[in-house]
Amino acid sequence: MWFFARDPVRDFPFELSPDPPEGGPPGPWVLHRGRKKATGSPVSIFVYDVKPGADEQTQVAKAAFKRLKTLRHPNILAYIDGLETDKCLHVVTEAVTPLGMYLKERAEAGGLKELELSWGLHQIVKALSFLVNDCSLIHNNICMAAVFVDRAGEWKLGGLDYMYSAQGNGGGPPRKGVPELEQYDPPELADGSGRAVREKWSADMWRLGCLIWEVFNGPLPRAAALRNPGKIPKSLVPHYCELVGANPKVRPNPARFLQNCRAPGGFMNNRFVETNLFLEEIQIKEPAEKQKFFQELSKSLDSFPEDFCRHRVLPQLLTAFEFGNAGAVVLTPLFKVGKFLNAEEYQQKIIPVVVKMFSSTDRAMRIRLLQQMEQFIQYLDEPTVNTQIFPHVVHGFLDTNPAIREQTVKSMLLLAPKLNEANLNVELMKHFARLQAKDEQGPIRCNTTVCLGKIGSYLNASTRHRVLTSAFSRATKDPFAPSRVAGVLGFAATHNLYSMNDCAHKILPVLCGLTVDPEKSVRDQAFKAIRSFLSKLESVSEDPTQLAEVEKDVHAASSPGMGGAAASWAGWAVTGVSSLTSKLIRAHPTAAPAEPNIPQRPTPEGLPALAPTLVPATSTTSGHWETQEESTDTAEDSSAADRWDDEDWGSLEEAESVLAQQEDWSTGGQASRGGQTSNVDPKSPESDWSSWEAEGSWEQGWQEPSPPEPPPEGTRLASEYNWGGSEPSDKGDPFAAMSARREAGTQLRPDSWGDDNWEGLETESRQGKAELARKKREERRREMEAKRAEKKAAKGPMKLGTRKLD
Repeated sequence: MWFFARDPVRDFPFELSPDPPEGGPPGPWVLHRGRKKATGSPVSIFVYDVKPGADEQTQVAKAAFKRLKTLRHPNILAYIDGLETDKCLHVVTEAVTPLGMYLKERAEAGGLKELELSWGLHQIVKALSFLVNDCSLIHNNICMAAVFVDRAGEWKLGGLDYMYSAQGNGGGPPRKGVPELEQYDPPELADGSGRAVREKWSADMWRLGCLIWEVFNGPLPRAAALRNPGKIPKSLVPHYCELVGANPKVRPNPARFLQNCRAPGGFMNNRFVETNLFLEEIQIKEPAEKQKFFQELSKSLDSFPEDFCRHRVLPQLLTAFEFGNAGAVVLTPLFKVGKFLNAEEYQQKIIPVVVKMFSSTDRAMRIRLLQQMEQFIQYLDEPTVNTQIFPHVVHGFLDTNPAIREQTVKSMLLLAPKLNEANLNVELMKHFARLQAKDEQGPIRCNTTVCLGKIGSYLNASTRHRVLTSAFSRATKDPFAPSRVAGVLGFAATHNLYSMNDCAHKILPVLCGLTVDPEKSVRDQAFKAIRSFLSKLESVSEDPTQLAEVEKDVHAASSPGMGGAAASWAGWAVTGVSSLTSKLIRAHPTAAPAEPNIPQRPTPEGLPALAPTLVPATSTTSGHWETQEESTDTAEDSSAADRWDDEDWGSLEEAESVLAQQEDWSTGGQASRGGQTSNVDPKSPESDWSSWEAEGSWEQGWQEPSPPEPPPEGTRLASEYNWGGSEPSDKGDPFAAMSARREAGTQLRPDSWGDDNWEGLETESRQGKAELARKKREERRREMEAKRAEKKAAKGPMKLGTRKLD
């Protein structure tokens, strides 16, 4: 039977890279790049080939192998694995680059900053202090070739070939036999005089001075060059001179040298060194200290090296979030560091954390995620957005904090392109309808309209036809002036999504009503939009063949490029998630007085303050939403066409309690124009939402209702008049009697144009109308009291112990 010896090199779990070696410290070792066979992770492999007749060098290499294997320190080259055979020695360490090669590469890219050099030297001195003070070992080989740099820019001390014990165990220092290394020996070793009385660290501190000189000035030509500091920073020169002094007794201990350089104004007293020192001890820091550190870290990251941020800061941020309960404070530095990652690294390291953060119930976490969504949205794929992020984000629409609701609306600008059909055209529109009609905060209603105009091109054709016209029409009747402006701009920004019939019969009547708006900014935008729509209608009228070209986008599938042209002339552009509301509020500082009855919730720290909800003044000329009455009494009153002028639609100064109970989503939560505050449902957002679903969402929201009942015989609707035809109208011009003020009495349902009550053609004095309105209210009050009395009498007396349920 034959037995074959196994090749230990072949079975070694690491393999050398085919690339040429990177060199190594002067001596027997050669540095190669390598990788782990199982995972492919990069490593560095120091190789020593045993040669005949080189027993002394072989002993030195084996001693270095043993020292590196037993010494563990963050600033000493980390040993991973090793292989020792009769023919070679392999020492596997973390992936590193020789310092000389690293400085050369960085010099070609612009050079190292003093911050990086200060921390690198700090690490070498700290490793030297560990060897001398804690292990009583003399390195005996401090030089440029004995220092290595890992991928995070951390400096590691290697070159342990000639190390010996400071206590004299095992004999004196080994002979180097390498001329390149002997120039770093201190003068007291070379002259043989009696000045050999020194501290155990004296020789290594001299060599440290040589290393500092080489870092700033390049390779050391001869020992005499140490007298000229050259490019060494002025804050470091005094301490450098102590290192290269002729008297070995005055050379400081490594720990003392660090203390001197860390003094105020010292070379190593800077934010970069402090950050690194904190990261080294972050596991034992108090939670309050960690919170403060992460809050201040974001300001400093711009001045830190990119490699340091990617490989040193990022792992600590991820660990702090996963296991340290750091919370929202890690978000800002996390996304700043994320800018240095490529797409693949971002998907692997940042996105899983972001997805987990969206499920958090911490309000500070949620609002910071929404504010900074612009930084990571491009890395999110559509399945992740629709299944793991959007279901959590929509909870913000129902939050009791106005700031979170506003940020949730703004975030839809970024999420909309990635939403699927159901989430975009059904779920999101349902929430937008509720916010635009029932939210008590005017800025949020305004931003909802703004966002709808921006994402309108992503909606499918049927949703656009059902939603856009009704939503923007409703916005034009909002008591908050910037919301009315947003409604006009919404029409203009999506002008290519409407048919010519919609432009003529639905949009222009709404815009014409705004030409007498109390706010000049609303009137100006209305005139601009009217001119735009009229020019389109006129061009099609002159050349009917253009109709197909003009309406090409009306029934087209959703497209992100549609509607972009109008946005520019209308001033609609919103950069990222910047607040259009704040700009509009600044432009309308006196739109209306603040509502005193709605409590203002505190805004989280770091957020722009929301403008208070503005409500209409008690003026009959203000463009306010109206309360639509849905009762049999009003139906009977409206059946008489000749009584339209008797109705004082603009002087309803107070609403009765029964009207508040009868109002539902179909009324849009609108308030009376006579100075009543906005009709906000006092229930919580959750109860609002449940009732909204029960009422059939779009069927009673933005969706067009069923046709109204025909008017009584002899009544002519406004749409039946011959506005511009050749036949003369027997009623005359209906606009002849329109006053210059904006009539607050026109009651418009935002989703229906068939039952609009146009202003009467005959006018009466204001005193007469007010008197008629007062009589009507008094008559209705008596009728309601009579109904209550009848209902109470029909039930009979209550029994003792029973509970009244109605």
